[in-house]
This record gives sequence, C-alpha cells and structure tokens, in this order.
Amino acid sequence: MMNSDKNKTPGKALLSLLKPNRGAFIVASLSVVMAVLLGFATPLLLAETIDCILSGKPSTLPVWFTDWLKSVGVTRDWILGNLWFLAVSLVALSLFKGVFSYFRGRMSAVASERIAKELRENLYGHLQALPFSYHVHAETGDLIQRCTSDVDTVRRFLAVQVLEVVNALLMIGIALVILLGRDPMLTLFSLILTPGIFAFAMWYFRKVRKSFQTADESEAAMSSVLQENLSGVRVVRAFGQQEREVERFDGASADFRKKSLRVNNLLAIYWGVGDGITMAQQTLTLLTCVVLAVRGDITVGTLVLFTSYVGQLLWPIRQLGRTLSDTGKSMVAMERIQTILNQPAEPEEPDALKPDLHGDIVFDHVSFAYPDDNVPVLKDISFTIPAGTTAAVLGATGSGKSTLMLLLQRLYEPTSGVITIGGVDILKIDRAWLRAHVGLILQEPFLYSRTIRENVGIALRDPEENSIRHAADTASATGFIERSEKGYDTLVGERGVTLSGGQKQRIAIARTLMKDNHILVFDDSLSAVDTETDARIRAALQREQKGVTTLIISHRVTTLSQADQILVLEDGRIADRGTHRELVARPGLYQRINNIQAGLEDELREADGEVSQP
Repeated sequence: MMNSDKNKTPGKALLSLLKPNRGAFIVASLSVVMAVLLGFATPLLLAETIDCILSGKPSTLPVWFTDWLKSVGVTRDWILGNLWFLAVSLVALSLFKGVFSYFRGRMSAVASERIAKELRENLYGHLQALPFSYHVHAETGDLIQRCTSDVDTVRRFLAVQVLEVVNALLMIGIALVILLGRDPMLTLFSLILTPGIFAFAMWYFRKVRKSFQTADESEAAMSSVLQENLSGVRVVRAFGQQEREVERFDGASADFRKKSLRVNNLLAIYWGVGDGITMAQQTLTLLTCVVLAVRGDITVGTLVLFTSYVGQLLWPIRQLGRTLSDTGKSMVAMERIQTILNQPAEPEEPDALKPDLHGDIVFDHVSFAYPDDNVPVLKDISFTIPAGTTAAVLGATGSGKSTLMLLLQRLYEPTSGVITIGGVDILKIDRAWLRAHVGLILQEPFLYSRTIRENVGIALRDPEENSIRHAADTASATGFIERSEKGYDTLVGERGVTLSGGQKQRIAIARTLMKDNHILVFDDSLSAVDTETDARIRAALQREQKGVTTLIISHRVTTLSQADQILVLEDGRIADRGTHRELVARPGLYQRINNIQAGLEDELREADGEVSQP
C-alpha cells in the first residue's frame, strides 16, 4: 500500500491494492470469462443435441453460427453419422474449461501473494518508522496478528472473492439472457425465490462482519498473552506462575473459541438456509419443467437447459453470502491494517544536519512531560557535559534519569527548553545520524536469538573478527564467552534467556562499542555485574574511548565516583551537582546513598571475615 492510500476507506484501500497488479487480474478475469462461457456451452450443446439432432426440431442456435457449421460440412445428417463428434466436443469443452480455470487460479494466486508480500513489507517498514511513543503502548501480539493473520485474510479475499464476483456476474448475466430467450415466464418462475436469498445474504453480511471483528480482536488478545508469556518465561518460572499463566491463556483461548463459534454458527445458519432455498427453487423448477414437457409446452432440451442453468444461476447467488462474508472479514482486516498505516511516522528531515557530535552536551532549561500525561517528569533542567568528559546521574526511581537518555536520542522531544550538542540543537540533527552516533546500553538489553558473534557484530554489515573480539575484551566478556561450549558461536536463547543479567549487559556493551560512538550512554547497564568487573569495564572504556563523551545513569556510587561531574535528580529537578568528593562531603541524597552502600559493604566484609575464621 502506497502512502497516498493510507487515508482511504477499507473498501477503497482494498481496491487500490489491485492497481499495481491489474495485469495479472486482467488475465485471471479473461480466464474466468472463458471458463464461464465454456461451462454454459455444455448444457447448450446437450439441449441442441436432444432437440435438433435427435428429435429433428429446428435449431435454437444463432443463424450465423448454424450457417458457419454448414459451410464447414457439419450438418445434422453428418453428426448423426458421426456421434463420436458430440462426445469429443463435450470432452474438449471440459478440458478447455479446466485449462482456463487453471490460469484463473494461478494468476490470481500470483497477484494476491505479491500484494500480501508488499502489504507485509509496508506494514513492517512503517512500524520501523513509527515513533518510540507508539511502541511504548502497542501490544506486540496484536501487531503480529495484524501483520500476519489480517494480511492473510486480505490475501484470501483478493485471491478468491474478487474473481468470484466477476464469475457470479457473468453466470447470472449469461444464464438470464439464454433462459429469457427460451421462455421468459418460465425464467421468472425459476427465480421466484431468489429475492429471499438476496435478503438473507444481506442480513448475514451485517451480522458476520461484527462477529468477525470481535473474533479477530479476541485472537489478537490471545496472541498477546502467548507472546507475553513466552517473552517473560524466566519471570514465570522464577515466581512459579505456570499454573496462573495457563489459566490466563485458557481464558483468552476460550474467549476466542466462543467468538469464533459465533462466526461459524452464523456461517452454518447461512449455508443451511441458503441450501434450503436453493434446493426448493431447483426442485420447483424441475417439477414445473417436467409438467410442461409432458404437456408438450416445452421440449426435453429446454427442460435440460433450464434445470442445468437454474443450478448455475442459483449457485453464484447462493455464494453471495460467502462473498459478502469474506468481504466483511477483509474490510475488518484492512481497517486493522490501516490503523497501523495511518499512524503518523516520524517526519522526514531532508534538511537535517549531520554534524560532528564530539562537542559539549548542553541541556538548557529543559522540561518534559510524556504525551499521555500532563505531569512534568523533568522540570527546568540545565547542565553542561564538556566534550570528552564523563557525567553521571543519580536519583530515585521516577526522578527522570532515563528520560534524559530518551531526550538525548530524540526518542521524545522536550516540552520546553533546548538540548544542543556542539552548539547544534538536536531537533535540527538527523535522527538516524544522532542515534547511530549516540551509543546506548540499557539495563535490560535485548539480545537476538543468534550466536554471540552475531549479537556483538549486529551493528555492522560485515564485522571483522578482530573487532568483535576486541569489543568483547573491552566489555570484559571474553572470559565467559571462551568458557562457553562453542565460544563465539554459542547460540544465545531468545532475548538472551540463556545468559545471566551481567553477561547480557557485557554483550550489549560490546555490541555498542562496535559502532562509531561520539557519545556513550549507560542507563544502569552495569547494575548486574560485580563491582570488580564494573571497575574493569570502566577502566577499559576510559582507555579505548578517549574523546567520547559519556553519560552514566546508575544507583551504584562506586560506578559514579570516577565521573567528572555527578548530577543528583530529585522529583525531576537537579537537587545537587559536583564531584564524588564534593557530594559525599555535604548532606543530601548522594551522601545518604553513599553511607548506606558503604555500610553494607562493611557488613559484608565483616561477615566474610567471620566465615573465614576457623
């Protein structure tokens, strides 16, 4: 789907999908036309054989066609002497109909699969372009549902029902023309129950569309429960919540079953009633034609023709409910897809700057509140981090520490105030450029279900082995990697579940060091390693990342102590600032936390000493 199609109604959006693939659909539609014509030719040939060839009655075929047959030598006498010709003709009609049916199926499948592929890629690409704030609130399971099941619903509709509409219109039109030409009154009598089928189909369409929407949303909720459980499997095991999670999934599954049964029940009702009306109409037509044929009012050929064509005429009318049902489903699916595509992506920045980011970082009277909350998280924050220095941030949970990192990467933009790097407002800096050169390591890093080598080198297309090993060594990850069963080729479980918290953090640090970092941000990303490893990593970073401006967010005073300046946040404001020595010398949050942590370390050392005594 192109950007220009995003704001269309679901119906128009569905039709717009056909345009880039109209060539394949034209070929498929022509194949439908030929298959329908050949399908109607068979009963017509049988009727002509019974009435004209065998009974000697005048032909009902067009004069130009009978004249052409005579010109090539195909007369009634010749056919009576060569009855094999009729058999061969019937077989040939069936074979050619099969060939055109094959082309119909193949071309519609090619076009619909291509559309589904493009739709999936557009969805995925648009999801990558959506702002961070969208993904914060979106449910992963629901997004997966829209990118897979909903896209497949659209694909099935385009592959089957679009051509089914063409097929139905042709069959109804051709059948009516032929039957009205034979006997107008009998034709009208043969369709006396069809208004009931139309009315019932429209009722079914309204009901099934609402039911499908609730079933689709229920399936998305079930997928979300499944995805959440599998992603948090370690927490589920740690707290012994397997039984509760099974109950949650059973509840979501039962709700989906209930709503799916509602859809299937409506379908069963429609087919049952539709079959009843159709069979009643066919039976009524057959009995009427038999009575008229016995009375001599119509020929046996006309009887054969009407009974055959009425069946072909009623079938597409009966299929109308299925077509409307699939149309309703696809419109619901398309609407859910459009909900994503209509979300505004991060705007294009053709004139954005790509400056050198080895400059001072300045927060100038910055305030910020999250879009869905009017409560300020940061309030009039001002500080400067000179280029190449290290700044640290300490604060209680909810004080706004991580929000500083989000603003620095332009994942959010300040409510007021200005953030500059090297004197350039970051709102004027290209987002991709900024994020590529601001290395970010989170407390809970995401690792891919790939090898350690692939996880470390994922930032580069073709990373060199020496660079991967050097980054791992700087992050103090070499030891546990080499002790692993396959070393750098060890497969990391999904989301890094096979590694400890400290191991994941060290691989994440190594991965970030593979980038060309002008700025490094550690968002409590050394919290899971011991103090000795923490010190070793910081020492290695100081050696390897000279000239790189570093921002460390942590609760551990030993991690913060070597910073050139430390900011203390309280309730979204800078309550204090200074070096470690200055802050521990004066009363405040930093001094209290330092005393608490120092006291705990003393207690641990005393405990270790008591244990070591004989």
